[in-house]
Amino acid sequence: MTKVVGILGGMGPLATVKLFEDMILLTEAKKDQEHLHILVDNNTKIPDRTDYILGEMGYDPRPKLIESAKRLEAAGAEFLVMPCNTAHNFYDDIVKNINIPFLNMIEETAKYIKEKYPEDKNIGLLATDGTIKAQVYNKIFRKYDLEIITPSAENQKYVYQLIYNIKKDVKQDSLEGFYKAMDDIKDREVNLFIAGCTEISVALDLYKLKGNFVDPLRVVAISAIEFAGGRVK
Repeated sequence: MTKVVGILGGMGPLATVKLFEDMILLTEAKKDQEHLHILVDNNTKIPDRTDYILGEMGYDPRPKLIESAKRLEAAGAEFLVMPCNTAHNFYDDIVKNINIPFLNMIEETAKYIKEKYPEDKNIGLLATDGTIKAQVYNKIFRKYDLEIITPSAENQKYVYQLIYNIKKDVKQDSLEGFYKAMDDIKDREVNLFIAGCTEISVALDLYKLKGNFVDPLRVVAISAIEFAGGRVK
């Protein structure tokens, strides 16, 4: 028997759809019945995580995050995954309020990099301002002897722009600024980049981004399939 997966989503909706799609596409199955049972709570009413972390008049997202987690558990989810990097700043708060396992996307990404890219010690992070300020990746990656490198404040604005344009459904005509932020990191002996916001995970396909990327959304999709007892292609 496989475990029922709960996706704590809505941050944003496209990223939630992408994780769901990745789990379907990466599962080895010959018929509907061989796919995993997946419950999705696409809770778009969860307040913006970055606004809250930066203290920009944002509402605390934790009550809604916990509410979603409990709803999924009550609906029959046997473990959770969450397609939002910044929201992992509140991972411990959610775990304290549920009685089922919760795969940590950030930790799964650290394990993946250690296994697949053992020579890489400096890892470039392209993420929201909130993820960077809260050191969501730094705290976990230090345990794996991995150093997180982020763009300068001047170039981080281009990463932020791409992320929030996707949320606003605004198509960018130019990615020059985004690639400038990547070059900024490359100049600091970085060869590997984390798509550290699920909107950047979406942008990998939407804009066919060029670079050596690790996509945490894909990583956690594979981890979730395996944890559920499914087979990965």
